[in-house]
Amino acid sequence: MDVKSKIIDAEGFDRILTRMAHEILEKNKGSHNLVIMGMRTRGEFLGKRIVEKIKQIDNADLPFGVLDVTLYRDDFRTRLKQPEVSVSNITFDINEKDIILVDDVLFTGRTVRSALNAIMDMGRPASIQLCILIDRGHRELPIRADYVGKNIPTSHNEEIKVKIKEHDGEDAIYIIESEKK
Repeated sequence: MDVKSKIIDAEGFDRILTRMAHEILEKNKGSHNLVIMGMRTRGEFLGKRIVEKIKQIDNADLPFGVLDVTLYRDDFRTRLKQPEVSVSNITFDINEKDIILVDDVLFTGRTVRSALNAIMDMGRPASIQLCILIDRGHRELPIRADYVGKNIPTSHNEEIKVKIKEHDGEDAIYIIESEKK
């Protein structure tokens, strides 16, 4: 795989997260009924940062949890040879809460569908809102994000690579040229 271009640097990354935190607070008229769930792996770190941004803006400590959807994926047996299964860490009641589900890249929508199934197995939230850092298009399911950091249309032989400091050592977003399928 070859890096085609770096499209967002650390400063741009931070600006996007700040804007999305403001949008979440505006749409929900504050933080009063919100909980944040970050999808493992990079969505977890993005979600934590959004919680911190909301705390700075609204002086609110929001409940935060980590959602692992590996076992809910429809390609669990076909695509993943040795799936790396982690544990979800949701230590609060989600019933009647407005959940902000955070992930890094929205592509086909299948991972989000898996997350919705996992959440509904935990309880009955008032709403589930999707917060995505990058929407790259190519949806296979009727899923759209409520909050989008940046729309980056890609071809089928391109990928988006999100790097986040806590996991990858830097905050950046790249377009990668992948092998043709």
